[in-house]
Amino acid sequence: MHFPFEPDPPSQKASPARQKFIQRIATLTIKPTACDYYIRWAESWTKARGHQSIERTQAYFDALGRSTHIADWQFRQAVDAARILACDVLAIRWASSFDWLGLSEQARSLEPDHRTLARESIRVRANLPPSSTPTPEQVADAESELKRLIDSLRRIIRVKNMAMATEETYVHWNCRFIRFCFQMLGQSPQAAGPPAITAYLDFLALERNVAPATQKQALNAMVFLVKNIYGIKDFTLDHFTPAPGQRRPPVVMTRAEVLSVIARLESPWKLAAQLMYGSGLRVMETLRLRVKDLDFGQGTITIHDGKGGRHRVVPLPKSLEQRLNDHLAAAHAKHLQDLAVGAGEVHMPEALLRKWPNASREWPWQYVFPSATLCPHPRTGRVARHHLHETSLQRQFKDAVRKAAIPKRATCHTMRHSFATHLLESGTDIRTVQSLLGHASVETTMIYLHVMKRPGAGAPSPLDLD
Repeated sequence: MHFPFEPDPPSQKASPARQKFIQRIATLTIKPTACDYYIRWAESWTKARGHQSIERTQAYFDALGRSTHIADWQFRQAVDAARILACDVLAIRWASSFDWLGLSEQARSLEPDHRTLARESIRVRANLPPSSTPTPEQVADAESELKRLIDSLRRIIRVKNMAMATEETYVHWNCRFIRFCFQMLGQSPQAAGPPAITAYLDFLALERNVAPATQKQALNAMVFLVKNIYGIKDFTLDHFTPAPGQRRPPVVMTRAEVLSVIARLESPWKLAAQLMYGSGLRVMETLRLRVKDLDFGQGTITIHDGKGGRHRVVPLPKSLEQRLNDHLAAAHAKHLQDLAVGAGEVHMPEALLRKWPNASREWPWQYVFPSATLCPHPRTGRVARHHLHETSLQRQFKDAVRKAAIPKRATCHTMRHSFATHLLESGTDIRTVQSLLGHASVETTMIYLHVMKRPGAGAPSPLDLD
């Protein structure tokens, strides 16, 4: 089968369509070297049978747009060549109504200085002193000071009984801050003083392009270090460069999307996801649940040592009672088998172990979601069964979202966001939702008002008006 644009193989003479196409592009105001490329694009389009239908033409250009070797001007050149051949030479009926210009305009790339890319392409350097290569002695002194400061930081955090997640965050940012002071400012954080905080915040905003929440997190960590380790209680930060942007609204799934994700999870991940959505639990609150925290008689779940060290009581979904009982029955049987072979201990805080030495082998203290293997304690060496790892749950959840084809940046925490939003949409009082979520301030809970289906007075969209 020969295509209308190819030369006839026996005579090797150009077809009338080819001759007419060459004559047509000769009238264009393009460089002579571009004519050959127009011919090649026309040949490529006809070989892909683009001349047969709109669908084949669209498929051809879709495939062309996926190529990483095609620049935007080459794509537009290919569209122009196909348009001339289809409309002016072959006079295809559907070609006259096809939006060739619209297809060409879709390929226009953003310029490097475009407002969308300008922050990344036009760099603004932080105003920092010139750095010099530190000597081995300075590196050793810096690492020694870093270790001392971090040990002191951990000590203060634990004396204040702050959350372990807060400790990890503060240690992470202050390690980076201390190294920044030694390497970029050439002095310790104590010698540099509060201006070093401003310098590091500028560095994060201008050199690292961090998000506003990240910059605020680093600021809180450094202020804690200065106040609690260096004893500087009152100080004022000079003007620093704020990271661009504002706090993003939480990602919320519809009820149908939530059920679609849950349906693609297997046990025990499915049950964990149902609890996160049904009771508004955080990931670690879910995985750290112990058997004694579930009260089937009252229909409640007690959360101990949640974020900020707060305790709260949340509803236990009635629809999950049977599944939870079946899950716990299987876990109980496994626990009895562990006890029969001399195992059966569960991880417990050392203070509780001293108070109740035998509690770690008792059923009420076992985790609702126990790990499949035993694990030695990193410090004491005591072998016990821990809960499931949160990264495993997060990985399973991410895969379920992908299978459900949900075009949202949904994570495990999205279940908690959806819990709050759906309660508010059903008419639940915001103070009640605040209590169920364990928020210290109602202002934190109010962010869900912005993502409700009918926020405020439920005003319709102008597009929905008659």
